[in-house]
Amino acid sequence: MESTIVVASSNPVKLKAVSGAFTKVFPDTKFLFESVQVSSGVASQPNGDENTLQGAINRVSAAAALRPEADFWVGIEGGITDTPEGMLAFAWIVIRSTGTVGRSRTASFYLPGAVAEYVRNGIELGEADDIVFGQSDSKRKNGAIGILTGNVITRAGLYEHAAIMALIPFLQTDLYPPTQA
Repeated sequence: MESTIVVASSNPVKLKAVSGAFTKVFPDTKFLFESVQVSSGVASQPNGDENTLQGAINRVSAAAALRPEADFWVGIEGGITDTPEGMLAFAWIVIRSTGTVGRSRTASFYLPGAVAEYVRNGIELGEADDIVFGQSDSKRKNGAIGILTGNVITRAGLYEHAAIMALIPFLQTDLYPPTQA
């Protein structure tokens, strides 16, 4: 039997991360991965944990409304937060199936000052990266983390670890009671 996973994004990086997480966590299961383009319901560059998490939750809800027959829905929302030490980048991942919800946040990292300044002036992080680093469509490729680490950690890799952690309630069903999305 094949399980259908609907990823609430058309970004190939997000699809790759989700595919990697599910196939690692459930190696004996066959999956069909689909992507749907939905709105996050938050700003194009979410600011802060709460706003970013809400974007991921909204994406999951919209994907479930579009494809209610799927087995899992996944929302990934990248965000930033400005701190006294500098601007942090991270993402929230929400995975839902009937009766179970898993959530996890990626590791966070500081953005270079030049990138942060563009973001503070209203430019989305992916576009700011492209401007500062002379890239093209980096948010659909290796992202800021890939650029900054020389691809030791890619955007897909950063998201995949968090997606695996968001799958914990699906692995440990006796420890995580069913929840309402």
